[in-house]
Amino acid sequence: MDVRLVNPVLESILKILITMANLSPKVGKPSIKSGEVARGEVTGVMSMVSPKARASLAISFTTPVICDIVKRMLGEDITEITDSARDLTGEMANMMVGGAKNVFSTQGYDFAMSTPSVLSGKGHVISHQFKGRTIILPFQAPSGEFFVEICFEE
Repeated sequence: MDVRLVNPVLESILKILITMANLSPKVGKPSIKSGEVARGEVTGVMSMVSPKARASLAISFTTPVICDIVKRMLGEDITEITDSARDLTGEMANMMVGGAKNVFSTQGYDFAMSTPSVLSGKGHVISHQFKGRTIILPFQAPSGEFFVEICFEE
């Protein structure tokens, strides 16, 4: 597992959650994901393409975690996946990929980003568009778990 691919994404999502949601999740051990089923109930997915590489990134929240983030960031007290939760998940994916894109640019990657797609429902499938193994980063927040997936093809 190449840390130069994982660290920009990790740094980006932590910075976003700390500064915007006053949330400091614990990072678990990265591993290779098997299968395509999401580990959360709502997922934001984006791709990045450059002449040197292509990547697909996803952030997948369990219901308790996205509800907590919605409350922290939007002031809405929800208990299920709502339009606000889906919108915020897409925006979190956009901010995460945008932050990682800035770091990748210092490594010589000139990525163009897609717009976020949001998937929801228990057991939904995350189809990364590119060849390559998918790295999954688990996070533990006070309200539960969430996951970031990175599929990088050079």
